[in-house]
Amino acid sequence: MILAMHAGFAFLELGTVRKKNQVNALVKILADFAVSTMAYFFVGYYVAYGVSFFSGAEVLAQRSGFELVKFFFLLTFAAAIPAIISGGIAERARFYPQLFATAVLVGLIYPFFEGIVWNHHFGVQAWLLATFSAEFHDFAGSVVVHALGGWVALPAVLLLGARRGRYTRDGAIAAHPPSNIPFLALGAWILTVGWFGFNVMSAQTLDKMNGLVALNSLMAMAGGTLAALFMGKNDPGFVYNGPLAGLVAVCAGSDLMHPLGALATGLIAGGIFVWMFTRTQNKWKIDDVLGVWPLHGLCGAWGGLAAGIFGQKALGGIGGVSFLSQLIGTLAGISVALIGGFAVYAVLKKCVGIRLDPEQEFEGADLSIHKISSTAERETSW
Repeated sequence: MILAMHAGFAFLELGTVRKKNQVNALVKILADFAVSTMAYFFVGYYVAYGVSFFSGAEVLAQRSGFELVKFFFLLTFAAAIPAIISGGIAERARFYPQLFATAVLVGLIYPFFEGIVWNHHFGVQAWLLATFSAEFHDFAGSVVVHALGGWVALPAVLLLGARRGRYTRDGAIAAHPPSNIPFLALGAWILTVGWFGFNVMSAQTLDKMNGLVALNSLMAMAGGTLAALFMGKNDPGFVYNGPLAGLVAVCAGSDLMHPLGALATGLIAGGIFVWMFTRTQNKWKIDDVLGVWPLHGLCGAWGGLAAGIFGQKALGGIGGVSFLSQLIGTLAGISVALIGGFAVYAVLKKCVGIRLDPEQEFEGADLSIHKISSTAERETSW
């Protein structure tokens, strides 16, 4: 189900970008997933969990099926990082430098923070438990996955700059409306359905699975949709991102909250997305094409805090969570993302460049394939 979510990322981006960049969006998501697989298999999984696959096939075959499938499961989480970033930097980023960034992010930066939160590296969780009587709780990755991806995307977007013609010198804003609303909606639906695997299966063992996670995911999804519907004034781009905002936010505390707390989390997340997407695009002139910083970065950070609020017994939650631990863990995730994202993209910009040249950007030719016909060689640019 989570693997299928990457088709959702692809169609969400495909439907949002201009028609001339649709093929690139499709190819980029699949290529990013393949590079993520290599990076996580060879480096990232070891960084996060100390497990490697550099042994004979006979030894690997003796491992439990769960142990091997767990790698596949966590890989699909890791690969969401470049899929998130892809939407922010769409339509003007160079293809192969981005693949290199994917390898570094999935191989080193993401598993570094993943290991801190989910594998107790460096004693951070032990310190939070001793100091605030609770560890940082992120059940399904509001901060570990979504906030990290969204906050890595922010420096990438800023270093790239806006698309050509998006903002004029006289202060005008050129609209680049979605090219295909049905594809955008399809992507959102695929992501939404897959999210129930993303959240529910984060328990990873049968004895820890329960229907509360699914119910809370449903309530947050509905809350995010309704908030985006009303605040976005029926705009389909906002409406179809609303459920995603709610689901991003509920990941962290979906196993702790009362359904009403999950509903409130989703409502607030939907509002955050619409308000901040509009503000970043129109007032701050940050050309984040799919709004991944508001959607994943800000709503993910809100989810980390919401777990510390609505997870409290006083608000109907199960308890065992500290707001201060949630705050510190969330800020730590944002810090790792900003530092890592800026370092990766600044170095790439300095060394090889990360933006298409003006002619390629104008034509949408950010990925080329070469074909040989029976009569003559010809080049087709996407």
